[in-house]
Amino acid sequence: MIRVAVDAMGGDYAPDEMIRGAVEAVNQNENIAVLLVGQEQIIRQKLTEYTYPEDRMQIVNATEVIDNDEMPTLAIRRKKDSSIVVGMNLVKSGEADAIVSCGSTGAVLVGGQAIVGRLPSVKRPPLAPLVPTVEGVSLLIDCGANVDARAEHLVQFARMGSIYMRDVMGIQQPRVALVNIGAEEEKGNALVKETMPLLKECTDIHFIGSIEARDIPYGKADVIVCEAFVGNVILKLYEGVGGALIQEIKQAMLGSTRGKIGALLAKPSLKNVVKKFDSSEYGGAPLLGLNRLVVKAHGSSNHKEVCNAVLQCETFARQQISDKIKTCIQTDGKE
Repeated sequence: MIRVAVDAMGGDYAPDEMIRGAVEAVNQNENIAVLLVGQEQIIRQKLTEYTYPEDRMQIVNATEVIDNDEMPTLAIRRKKDSSIVVGMNLVKSGEADAIVSCGSTGAVLVGGQAIVGRLPSVKRPPLAPLVPTVEGVSLLIDCGANVDARAEHLVQFARMGSIYMRDVMGIQQPRVALVNIGAEEEKGNALVKETMPLLKECTDIHFIGSIEARDIPYGKADVIVCEAFVGNVILKLYEGVGGALIQEIKQAMLGSTRGKIGALLAKPSLKNVVKKFDSSEYGGAPLLGLNRLVVKAHGSSNHKEVCNAVLQCETFARQQISDKIKTCIQTDGKE
């Protein structure tokens, strides 16, 4: 049984969507148990609206909530009974195998490193969301944890991301690429130029060179390596353009009788396309390189994304990804 702590009080739609997503997860997968962390009375009342296996749903009381506008380090230090801190401590003690939170990104990052703890030899744990492509999904690493990363950090990101895509997503030889402004090796800033030869020397990854941002949606690589400032810009633009295109398509199709007829005929195909590029289908972003799994989902996550974030924890735990990363990072990646 994989035990997943869910921060019931974090997120724009907490606790309703968090609780609903957790219930859906335990109903879908009999190998998952959920510990809902938050204000017990509120959670217990909400749970009366659902049917679920009670032996696999536990409430862990936490009286405080960390808000997005709080300083993460101070909040983690002062709010010991917050849902994030209590949930992280459940993971640290081994009472939970993973935690999923839609709450403050800063608090999740600080709590993950300060409470759950980094693996030995991991210098900077990165956030690594899956982004949809025409070929399936790619892992964008890092997207928000390390805005001033060094070359040695990017090399570790590449190696951790490769393990994740191989053992969680089932891609036997993940293609690893470094985000750049061109395919030529002489292009790029100082960080890219310093990182490129180091990645070429790594024998435990399939490094294919540079990738431009426009090639990411076409699935030209499985692991997209960059520092967090660049990664976050790519991720937010990705989400914004996707949402804008879907909105424009809907308006065009529903703006006239001819468009409505065409929309009716195209609906099944369009539905599949929209689903493929819907980020909620892929759960949250794991914070890789910790002793156990910490997953940060969007603050605006609905029940579907929460459910998928919980479900992805089982594969991560069963494949012992943290142990594999620990073993990998202890070597230098060279023959």
